[in-house]
Amino acid sequence: MLNKKVVFIGPGVMAEAMIAGLLRKKLAKNENIVASGPREERGTELEKKYGIQTTVDNAAAISQADVVVLSVKPQRLSEVMKGLKGIHSDALVLSIVAGASIKKISTGLKHKSVVRSMPNTPGQIGEGITVWTASREVTVDQQDSARAIIGALGEEVFVEDESYLDMATALSGSGPAYVFLFTEALIDAGVHMGFPRRIAEQLVLQTIKGSASFYEQAERHPATLRNQVTSPGGTSAEALYYLEKAGFRTAISRAIWAAYQRSLELGKEKPGHLHETDEEEK
Repeated sequence: MLNKKVVFIGPGVMAEAMIAGLLRKKLAKNENIVASGPREERGTELEKKYGIQTTVDNAAAISQADVVVLSVKPQRLSEVMKGLKGIHSDALVLSIVAGASIKKISTGLKHKSVVRSMPNTPGQIGEGITVWTASREVTVDQQDSARAIIGALGEEVFVEDESYLDMATALSGSGPAYVFLFTEALIDAGVHMGFPRRIAEQLVLQTIKGSASFYEQAERHPATLRNQVTSPGGTSAEALYYLEKAGFRTAISRAIWAAYQRSLELGKEKPGHLHETDEEEK
């Protein structure tokens, strides 16, 4: 990896997380990383922060690339691919674009070695999880390169079946948004009861962190752990009764299914058919 030239097309949040991770883990050299995007001020920001190269010319950026990372918004992908016709035949294309299939990317770029992946927001601090798959033309060496870049964001899970990527987009890709909403609701409930917001935030944050760690170490089904803290006629039982009555579990399931359907739609949309999504500028 140290001698490979890695080019990011779309220098947004997740691209920066990958760049930071690669440099933090000493998997790439500053001079071998290029970020290309339409905003010069964004490029200047990344140059100062990481000492990498930046440009606004995608075609020039990919001319010597060993790895091309597609990190643009789903709605811009088709247009961006039109300007990426000069990718070397032995280069690897790694996509983190939600909903974009390997076939769509391979056809759009006329390039066969493609890795499709779905990271999530905690990757910005190296605590993310990324699900990924590869086309049959991706070599073992290219898979190792992809695993190193993806691993810079945290944990990674390789799958053979590409259909899992749209599922991962809805579950783990968008998952942090669900957790943040739940966290916000808990904090607001604490404030409503009378806690200062600072204390409510501390209580909720440690409760979520501690519960996740406890679940990980206990290695038991979450229903078992929930039952352990739900005394008959107690406060937890009362709260859970109202959550079930309000359709809490069903709402989560339906929301994730809706996100899954949206991921499938994003892969089918034509250029210019724009919708607002929860995607940040990647």
